[in-house]
Amino acid sequence: MRKLTSFLCGTGAGLAAFYLQRLRDPHTAAHTSWTSSEKPVDSCALWDSNWDCREPRSLVRPVRNSLPEEENRYNTELEKAKAKKARHIILVRHGEYLDVGDSDATHHLTERGRQQAEFTGRRLSELGIKWDKVIASTMVRAQETSDIILKEIQFDKEKVVNCAFLREGAPIPPQPPVGHWKPEASQFLRDGTRIEAAFRRYFHRAYPDQDKETYTLIVGHGNVIRYFVCRALQFPAEGWLRININHASITWLTIGASGNVSIKYLGDSGFMPASLLTNRIPRDAKNVV
Repeated sequence: MRKLTSFLCGTGAGLAAFYLQRLRDPHTAAHTSWTSSEKPVDSCALWDSNWDCREPRSLVRPVRNSLPEEENRYNTELEKAKAKKARHIILVRHGEYLDVGDSDATHHLTERGRQQAEFTGRRLSELGIKWDKVIASTMVRAQETSDIILKEIQFDKEKVVNCAFLREGAPIPPQPPVGHWKPEASQFLRDGTRIEAAFRRYFHRAYPDQDKETYTLIVGHGNVIRYFVCRALQFPAEGWLRININHASITWLTIGASGNVSIKYLGDSGFMPASLLTNRIPRDAKNVV
């Protein structure tokens, strides 16, 4: 009987140690009890918890020795470095505009684009959000869209941050490539560096002293928003062109206190009449609503 008991205890301990080691392995940690697959998780699917360089353990000086006071110092600093609340970032693409003339100054919203912005503004107002910050691209179509939305959400225009980093561009060569759109390599280098800088400026977990959830509205452009979504969710950034979002649509990303990111809306425009749903630039002024 004692031998049987010892055997069972030893077997149980061995199994427990085995499964504990499996859980610690990042390539198998994603597997749960309802999963029968033994295929390792691809390295590109693993979440980088320090994606914004603000993971608390990366900000605190490591423990130098085993003395209690050193452990206390580390734990105290670690707690102070932790974010407490979430950040909500709501991205709105500009309304439909007419691509005429040789400069951005002539790229104004169409009448349909203004109507789209009005519907989006009303939708944002209905959500009852108290906005902490509104940021807009400096391009004309984004500025005009922002102005219309501001009236609906009753946000002071003087408090809007106008950011040139958010201007439209070519963020990164897309995969798969498309034949009808082939910017020069220098454009990807120029625009991609700027757009990535904008991502790092606005996408990060909350500061440790943030004591409530915050809401930031960014009015920008299709390419930039799609790139931001891929970067924030840690999807391959080269896949940005596989996503399509309508004019004046709403995309909502939440950055939790832990640094985890989730998406609530992606290109939501269901609050508009079907006649206002567009996503491409009209080329002929005669056919513009």
